Amino acid sequence: MLHVNEHLLGKHVFKAVASVIMHTDSLELAGPAILFAPADRAEIIPKAAERADLVILDLEDGAGDVNRESAYQNIKNAHLDPATTFVRVVGPSDEHYHQDIAFVRETEYRNVIVPKVGTRLPKNLDGFNVVPIIETPAALINIQHFAEHPLVVGLYWGADDLTIGLGGAYSRQRNDEPTPGRYRETMAYARSQTLIHAAAAGKWAMDAVYQDFSDQDGLYLEALDSARMGFALYPCIHPRQVEVVRRAFYPGEEQITWARRIAEESQRHSGAFKLDGEMVDTPLITLAFNLLNRIKE
Repeated sequence: MLHVNEHLLGKHVFKAVASVIMHTDSLELAGPAILFAPADRAEIIPKAAERADLVILDLEDGAGDVNRESAYQNIKNAHLDPATTFVRVVGPSDEHYHQDIAFVRETEYRNVIVPKVGTRLPKNLDGFNVVPIIETPAALINIQHFAEHPLVVGLYWGADDLTIGLGGAYSRQRNDEPTPGRYRETMAYARSQTLIHAAAAGKWAMDAVYQDFSDQDGLYLEALDSARMGFALYPCIHPRQVEVVRRAFYPGEEQITWARRIAEESQRHSGAFKLDGEMVDTPLITLAFNLLNRIKE
């Protein structure tokens, strides 16, 4: 990885570059594709870990009341890398919430995703790296609290539950509307707020899922938009989505070459400089380091 030198770059450039690296690389994220694995499906868990960059062992949508104990046992038996594994528990208002948290404390996993948070983060999460899901109206209007909370390492937003919480029916425009597939204004607002608040607090952000796993072209375009906006992670609900997300998030060879040249040249200047006759200033230097950070260079 290129080392950012404060004295060579100049303090104003260094601060911008460091802030980007901090919020996209906290918790040493292994890559952009994070795959859900239902905790009640033991046979799926190792396959998910092998396929994706990170895994979410899911106790919310992936374990019903009847299968909860077997789901716990599956998680215990998985023996996945704790650094690349998250456990999604149920929301704080669910009767199984405290049971889930108590269970996770008994395991080696410390990355916890908490859905359906309200106005505040629950108080029983000490010792965990927490990712709250911004998917209720209350969470959205209190998003700064979650972003700045010391236990929170990243923010994740959910379109469908938020739409339901607003009394809506569809998070995206339908085929009989002007721009089919595009997020409605309220959802686009929630998406941007999640990203902006996470970045401002020095945390990373995870985008919402793309539900139609058969639509790989649509997924690619949305994941590409996600990467270009600044999201660090894109969740997958099917293994076939993983490579599509990686392709969207990783820069092409031409971009990588461009970023390397700018990053290397920036080491010899204290501020803006010219490269191939064009002015390169702080935003472009920051972008170059951000692209290289995506490929862990």
